[in-house]
Amino acid sequence: MTLKEKLLNSAKELSNVYAITALAMLLALRVIVGVFANATMPLFANTVKISINFLPIAVAAALFGPIGAGLVGALGDIISFFINSAGTTYFPGFTINGFLTGVILGIFLYKNNITVKSVLISWTVNAIFIEVLLSGYWLYFIYGTGTADSFMVFLWARVISEVIKFIPTVLIILGAGKATTQIHSAIKENFV
Repeated sequence: MTLKEKLLNSAKELSNVYAITALAMLLALRVIVGVFANATMPLFANTVKISINFLPIAVAAALFGPIGAGLVGALGDIISFFINSAGTTYFPGFTINGFLTGVILGIFLYKNNITVKSVLISWTVNAIFIEVLLSGYWLYFIYGTGTADSFMVFLWARVISEVIKFIPTVLIILGAGKATTQIHSAIKENFV
């Protein structure tokens, strides 16, 4: 399936009541884990977060494609912020990250067999371009001093974070992706 077909099929999913309902539940789960299921590592000025925010986005990507997963990622970030802002200012860069994470995972996982290879490729692309480079840039933009050394501190913090999280993240996405696609198939056969 081409990228264009995946995007069109994913957009068509949004006209289905079952898909909208499932995406709403995944969005609610994303908000819950965004508010309650994360921790900040005491490294690099508390910028290294450990979270399972990716899980509802990955499930949405496998079931409903890049558009649905992108919406879960972006809306989840916005709603989580307004529920638990802790006195900080909203920054749209991380909303863009959430959307792009959903799109990347959707491109690799939607309408494909969830295999070790597809999960490794999708998360590697996401980890390098979104979690390391783009998040590193956003953190530098928000907290940096304007020097190249400042940017490198944030970039290396993101690299360390992703190295620590890489294997557990891939295993969680692989397990959840396989389980949810089987459940999704059974539901569609029997009820939809």
